[in-house]
Amino acid sequence: MPDQLPEIELEDRGSKGRYVLRGPDGAEAEMTFTKIGEHQIIIDHTEVPDVFRGQGAGLRLVTRAVEDARAAGKKIIPLCPFANAQFRRHQEWADVLKQ
Repeated sequence: MPDQLPEIELEDRGSKGRYVLRGPDGAEAEMTFTKIGEHQIIIDHTEVPDVFRGQGAGLRLVTRAVEDARAAGKKIIPLCPFANAQFRRHQEWADVLKQ
């Protein structure tokens, strides 16, 4: 039930950051990234705890990064295997994929 997940928060820490979903029990699903200059980010890692599994949490995190990158005119390098697999499945994200 993805519509019951909490809102995604962006934590920007200079050259690094993460998108995070926090559960009521304190569990966190996260996708971390590193900024490369002003126009690129690398998605490093996605982690979804058991409490969020099967709810589309990982996809929501990557989708939010895609939406934000598109709005800011940035490109994404998906080094994280999960994010890379999502980019292969979602051809509509090709405009933000760094070739």
